[in-house]
Amino acid sequence: MSTSKTAIIVLGAAGRMGARVVEKVQGSPACTLAGAFDLKPARGAGPLGGLETALETADVVIDFTAPAAGAAHAALCARYKKPLVTGTTGFNAAQLTRLGKFSKTIPIFLSPNMSPAVNLAIAVARLMAARLPGFDIHISETHHKFKKDAPSGTALKYQARIREVYPGKVPITSARAGDIVGEHTVLYAGPHERIELTHRAHSRDVFADGAVRAALWLKDRKPGIYDYFDLLDIKNL
Repeated sequence: MSTSKTAIIVLGAAGRMGARVVEKVQGSPACTLAGAFDLKPARGAGPLGGLETALETADVVIDFTAPAAGAAHAALCARYKKPLVTGTTGFNAAQLTRLGKFSKTIPIFLSPNMSPAVNLAIAVARLMAARLPGFDIHISETHHKFKKDAPSGTALKYQARIREVYPGKVPITSARAGDIVGEHTVLYAGPHERIELTHRAHSRDVFADGAVRAALWLKDRKPGIYDYFDLLDIKNL
């Protein structure tokens, strides 16, 4: 077995999430930081002009930027045949189509939430929706006041998975307040009882750890679109 470290590039390295990912990469015995870049260079994050040079020797790229930038970075990764992990949220249909096109060349790990636990909760939410006929289902999510997209990508993933097995409407309520990292609750309300399935992120570290875990898992995969349902082997839960 090879003992060489996985060389990882972090894009969006000056942002809240990107900075945490850089720290996790630097602190991992399995990784080495091949480069940290941002549109707005800051301490620990260089200008994007150095990205293509870094891509020549990198093993995997982790992207926490914005939808347009994330799609452009995917194109660059495809050109250099480098696996891409993206935790960027808010991609529109056209951008998702582009990612699908690039996934024919490289493996892309696309997840709006890098927490293994919340992805398991999404699988459980789908299972509950299939087993609770006659219940009303409502999703609520709360994030910090600087989060731009609403509903969150995670809430939309809950909704999409539930709709696979549930014929009714699944509304989403969003709130933006303070410095809340992220909270998601799925309410199942039936006659005489209710269930609330809640996940609360206490720190961005859980997402940074999850992104690094995804990168280590992705580097030897074949081209295609992957997410935490693949990594955790819960697609059929």
